[in-house]
Amino acid sequence: MSQTILITGASSGIGKATALKFQAEGWNVIATMRRPENEQELSQLDKVVVERLDVLDLASIDQAVQKGIERFGGIDALVNNAGYGAYGPLEAFPRENIVKQFNTNVIGLLDVTRALLPHFRSRKAGSIINISSMGGKVTFPLGSLYHGTKFAVEGISEALHYELTDLGIRVKIVEPGAIATDFGGRSFDFQNQEELTEYQPLVGTLLSSMQDLTANAAPASLVADVIYTAATDASERMRYLVGTDAEQMVTARSGMTDEAFFGMIRTTLGL
Repeated sequence: MSQTILITGASSGIGKATALKFQAEGWNVIATMRRPENEQELSQLDKVVVERLDVLDLASIDQAVQKGIERFGGIDALVNNAGYGAYGPLEAFPRENIVKQFNTNVIGLLDVTRALLPHFRSRKAGSIINISSMGGKVTFPLGSLYHGTKFAVEGISEALHYELTDLGIRVKIVEPGAIATDFGGRSFDFQNQEELTEYQPLVGTLLSSMQDLTANAAPASLVADVIYTAATDASERMRYLVGTDAEQMVTARSGMTDEAFFGMIRTTLGL
């Protein structure tokens, strides 16, 4: 009998690539997104259902989970992928943008997880794969909001491991580096106020460096492959880095003092 996975944020990028990967591997896929009416590829595939799920809308979460269970008889794995990145000087962000960043990347992840936990607990089985980032282990300038959410995902995942392991539920974290998706487009909220003159040299340097930082971005399909590995790995391993840049940065951070790492980042970015 085929296993079933529910994926949030499956309209594009990592989420869509993951849906395609699991479908190709014979899984049933509940591909969720905010605007399913715009999806034309996944909806045509066998063993895939496309459902509306907005992580900021509790009713849509519950409905998507219930419809997925009704359609396939159960859910074996969850990929918490929906999210976006907010960058810029903290002073430049309206409070509503700050709240939205944490509601989407953290509270939304918790709400989707909570919606599936009773189902997993009743089955004494299930896998939760949380999409973090190398930005959940290392930071870059102007990323206080985005990195704050990804560090939160790391802590949430570790703590849940203790709660859920004895219930037969595994928690995994996937940490991609730079990935060739539209993250810099619709999934990127950059805020700046030019009148905050003290920050403008840093803003200009970071923006000019971003193209270099993403020049060798890995394809979303590589992340999908690692997510599949995590979902099918019955070991106690929790973290899965994706991309040479992620491996290099996280390894460097673990072996350096704060001062040395900050110096390396400043040198790399030309600060």
